[in-house]
Amino acid sequence: MMRIVPLVLAAGIILSGCNGNQSSSSPAAGSPSQPKVAIDQSTTSSISGTVHFAGTAPVPVKIDMGFDPACAMSPRGENFSSPIAAKEGKLANVYVYVKKSPVIGDWAVPKEHVVVDQVGCRYEPHVVATMVGQTVEFRNSDNTEHNIHAMPSENPGWNESQAPKSQAILKHFDAPEVMLPVKCNQHPWMKMYVNVAANPLFAVTDASGHFEIKGLPPGEYTLAAVHEKLGEKTMTLKVTPKEQKSGVDFSF
Repeated sequence: MMRIVPLVLAAGIILSGCNGNQSSSSPAAGSPSQPKVAIDQSTTSSISGTVHFAGTAPVPVKIDMGFDPACAMSPRGENFSSPIAAKEGKLANVYVYVKKSPVIGDWAVPKEHVVVDQVGCRYEPHVVATMVGQTVEFRNSDNTEHNIHAMPSENPGWNESQAPKSQAILKHFDAPEVMLPVKCNQHPWMKMYVNVAANPLFAVTDASGHFEIKGLPPGEYTLAAVHEKLGEKTMTLKVTPKEQKSGVDFSF
């Protein structure tokens, strides 16, 4: 026993030394976070543009929803798969956001909810964007049960059933993430995407491929446009105080 005690003490010293070294060498240890800057709204700018699609979009395929009469008989009508929603060369459902900003603004989390509804056994909208910490409200307007399954890579995942026309499920995401997939386990064709940003400098293109981002402080930015199937495009642009910059276009 007398021989074991020194070995145990020595082991304890070695372990303490290892833990101490690991803590001191950790990148996060003692590194101050970059301070947030108060944004002077009187000097902010806006950018707007269109996302173009130069290819030939696949023909939408009708989805057979017959196994669930509530889906098939919904007044919302027939459902079609269309991962590339392009009309007259304009691309909808593209997430456009500031990927790199000259400042970290002291932006408040919006109080309004981002609403995702389930109507006719499809998610509407198909792509949404939210700020970190902002509430996302998942509704079920259908006469059938849905099972909402979020499958993030940077945030905790979750999987919850939702009864027909029941109370909304309220969620928020604590880390930025691009094209976070959400599906319904009850209806395999149902899928949508949530985008989470650290600031409010983002938009999702509408049916005409148009987007607008407001509230940008003066400076140089890296802007990204992301599509669920077509990937990402980026550009660098500079905005001056109170500028309304149009023609900020992307093409896939």
